[in-house]
Amino acid sequence: MNLNENARGVFLIAATPFADNGALDLDSTDRLVDFYLGHGAAGLTVLGVLGEAPKLTAGESRAFVERVARRVDGRVPVIAGVSAPGLAPMRELAQAALGAGAAGVMIQPGPGLRSDMQICDYFEGVAETLGDTIPFVLQDHPIASGVQMPASVVLRIVQTIPTCVMLKHEDCPGLAKLSAYRAASDRGDVRRFSILTGNGGGLFLPEELGRGADGAMTGFPYPEMMTGVCGAYEAGQIERAHDLFDAYLPLARYEQQQGIGLAVRKHLLARRGAIASPAVRRPGPRLSQQDVADIERLVARQELRLLQLG
Repeated sequence: MNLNENARGVFLIAATPFADNGALDLDSTDRLVDFYLGHGAAGLTVLGVLGEAPKLTAGESRAFVERVARRVDGRVPVIAGVSAPGLAPMRELAQAALGAGAAGVMIQPGPGLRSDMQICDYFEGVAETLGDTIPFVLQDHPIASGVQMPASVVLRIVQTIPTCVMLKHEDCPGLAKLSAYRAASDRGDVRRFSILTGNGGGLFLPEELGRGADGAMTGFPYPEMMTGVCGAYEAGQIERAHDLFDAYLPLARYEQQQGIGLAVRKHLLARRGAIASPAVRRPGPRLSQQDVADIERLVARQELRLLQLG
């Protein structure tokens, strides 16, 4: 299964499960995959920033991709994040991921790129390094990469590199950029490409769908919210999509706190039985008893709003 420009729906950014002692927990990986697919995931993305990819060894990264792909068993595409300081390790991990069953890879611009020409040259080098058989996702996440990519640069990369089939759009504010992408493809200036959004764990999902996004790529621990919103929007039930989104918004907002957001996400995944332990590999945040109390209150209020929504 190869990734292509027609990808739509919700691609869940998978957490990486660890045991309490920090060891990679592959048994929980199976449970997590089942959890995501059971809630309608159209694809999975592994080795992302919030998947704690920089904390994994090369061997652990390969083992995790292999385990996810084996459990998915071709039911949905798997994308592997392979961003690296150099192109050689990027190629090595990309080839290993595709060999393990991934459908494509995700890459953000390398650190230190400043000019438009530098960014374009970098991705031309990426495409040459990966070859013409590995489709890739262009990740536009300036907070993580430190690189600002104007819409014109993204469109140039898409137009000149056929293996760039998807944009993971995480720039904020980013609605104007989304509109610019879709206007360009509607005019025929560029080929149409898949756009999945990941801003703030889905904090702007209804508006992004209204601007032409094909779905979401994020790791909010209630994937049924994202699949439900996307499904309602596609069915033309716009107000229903907003109502469903609003029911989860306070918890989604709480999860976006700098510093403890990943710990909140893994706590909720463990609370829902998707993983055995909420452990974040060191160095990483830990929740206080007050944090947990906040979360419990928000979950209870969310469940009440969902009952009222029907």
